[in-house]
Amino acid sequence: MGEEGFRDNAPLIDHYSSSGEVLIEETFRRTGNVWSAVAHIITGVIGAGVLSLAWSVAQLGWIAGPLFILLFAATTFISTYLLSDCYRFHDPEQGSIRCSSYMDAVNLYLGAIRGKVCGVLVHMSLYGATCAYVITSATSIRAILKSNCYHKEGHEAPCKYGDAMYMMLFGVVQVIMSFIPDFHNMVLLSVVAAIMSFTYSSIGLGLGITKVIENGRIMGSVTGVPASNIADKLWLVFQALGDIAFAYPYTVILLEIQDTLESPPAEHKTMKKASMIAILITTFFYLCCACFGYAAFGNQTPGNLLTGFGFYEPYWLIDFANACIVLHLVGGYQIYSQPIYSAADRWCSRKYPNSGFVNNFYQVKLPMLPAFQLNMLRICFRTAYVISTTGIAIMFPYFNEVLGVLGALGFWPLTIYFPVEMYFVHNKIESWSTKWIFLRIFSFVCFLVTVLSLVGSLEGIISEKLS
Repeated sequence: MGEEGFRDNAPLIDHYSSSGEVLIEETFRRTGNVWSAVAHIITGVIGAGVLSLAWSVAQLGWIAGPLFILLFAATTFISTYLLSDCYRFHDPEQGSIRCSSYMDAVNLYLGAIRGKVCGVLVHMSLYGATCAYVITSATSIRAILKSNCYHKEGHEAPCKYGDAMYMMLFGVVQVIMSFIPDFHNMVLLSVVAAIMSFTYSSIGLGLGITKVIENGRIMGSVTGVPASNIADKLWLVFQALGDIAFAYPYTVILLEIQDTLESPPAEHKTMKKASMIAILITTFFYLCCACFGYAAFGNQTPGNLLTGFGFYEPYWLIDFANACIVLHLVGGYQIYSQPIYSAADRWCSRKYPNSGFVNNFYQVKLPMLPAFQLNMLRICFRTAYVISTTGIAIMFPYFNEVLGVLGALGFWPLTIYFPVEMYFVHNKIESWSTKWIFLRIFSFVCFLVTVLSLVGSLEGIISEKLS
């Protein structure tokens, strides 16, 4: 039977360990479609990264900046195209096995050892993304306060506000949002978050266009922002590449999203279509925001387009855009947290099958709210997780440098290496065939970009910490 013939009400093994043990069997109906997948992707992709792209283009210049945004878009589409084919693992004994998470897929296709390495990298990437979202949320809340202060007191007023309290407020909200059970219950939140991302991206674009018209000319140069010496310029260029790398890939959550899709049509076909739509939309917004931001400010382009105060007026529009950012980050944080929550739930259920703390659910009904279920493990683990991400963000509140490190750490291993290797196994690609050689070269080039980005971004964090 071909993949077109699978239906959601047919029993399929959803989780299958590398030792051959059936972990969970599920028969619930999946109802996701192209547009719900697009909403999930956009919620996960257009987030903290888009606001740093104008700064990245400023470091790279008018030719290299837009070119690298397009190259990273193409790279992301290739990797998602390869990975979406690996959603169903065809086992000779068990039949079709759904890979409902990135780590499940690596375990099945590449074995337990690389599965463990992947697990560390995936959780590091997801954890880092949520830390970055905490940093960005506080930056946006602070920008709202600064915008109002500058409007009342003048642009030269000493309007200074701390970060820690606003990070903790965002953390409190995330503790509450963490009661959402899983991805299957997040469609509404993702749709709202996606609308917010389009809203603030459009505002940033509109303000950039307005600034260019006010200036009467396009700012910037082919070589980008000048530096005092070649070494400093290279550090900034490498960091800019890391920022762009952070802005695109979503491979670590792709299979979770694909696992929500109904079938037929085959999930991999729906996912490829959703990825194409989402990447085209995000690339359009990225290019517009990045290029008009650089055109508006040239060498003075701020690290964060809407919070770096290149724009002061209209202050209410700046406030609204930053409020949209915060609302989007509420959903984005959950998109990147849910895979970790799900992995923790599965591991504890396997390890402690008879524990009431782990496996018992309690029905709760509050006035004016629908009934929901509580589980003590989820309350404790998810609360501790949010507290830890908030704590790390408070310790390292360096927006551009943190994004660069996260982008570099996750880009090659998670976006390129594992999808390529799984694709070889799934499609039985022969060594030294044309496709094999092309994908090996593709992987090696991306590895070099990752190393350069990581070095540049780490240098940026060390310099900020010591300054």
